[in-house]
Amino acid sequence: MSLDLFITGTDTAVGKTWVTLGIMAALQTSGASAIGMKPVASGCRSTGAGLRNEDAERLLHQSSVPTPYDLVNPFAFAPAIAPHIAAAEIGRDISLAKIASCYRALTGLADHCVVEGVGGWLVPLTATETVADLARHLGLPVILVVGIRLGCLNHALLSVAGIRHGGNRLLGWVANHTEPDMARSEENILTLETRIDAPLLATIPWLSEPSVADFAGRLTIIERIFSQQRR
Repeated sequence: MSLDLFITGTDTAVGKTWVTLGIMAALQTSGASAIGMKPVASGCRSTGAGLRNEDAERLLHQSSVPTPYDLVNPFAFAPAIAPHIAAAEIGRDISLAKIASCYRALTGLADHCVVEGVGGWLVPLTATETVADLARHLGLPVILVVGIRLGCLNHALLSVAGIRHGGNRLLGWVANHTEPDMARSEENILTLETRIDAPLLATIPWLSEPSVADFAGRLTIIERIFSQQRR
């Protein structure tokens, strides 16, 4: 049985994909196999093989085993807009059952499957369901990526409240600096540490040219957490 994670964020463009890639790489460095999944993606480009999302392709490239794209990203939309709106425009429904079926297929291929959500915790996926419902449907513990920038305190605490309210397990959070010169960033992180009842797993500095290795080197704690769960 694989040990898996759901990665969400306080907003879009806070580094969810980098954290997902870093966790996968850290697990792989420890000797485990890992596979990535981005079930829903907007802003996809058209190719001869169909719509393709850059983040999903990066997860595919990082994965330990070759994987069909449609399992990694079963719902791909061209417009860079909220997925439920993109889906409605083409008359397609985002199905949590379909995502769960793809997820189950992936879990049989590697020791770990790391699932990256779209946008933030309460981004709508259908008329009645959100990213939160997807995480609950898959039954996965959650890691919250907090984009360290102005407004992060409110965004992070609201996200944590939403995760707790839904009964999801918050495994921890990652502080990712998304700007080079945010004033009082350390004080903001300390404030969140005192208010979030889950461990700060890593603090990622501002990186003008980030790499998977940069994130993996700061996320080695993930392997230790999984080692404890295996016992």
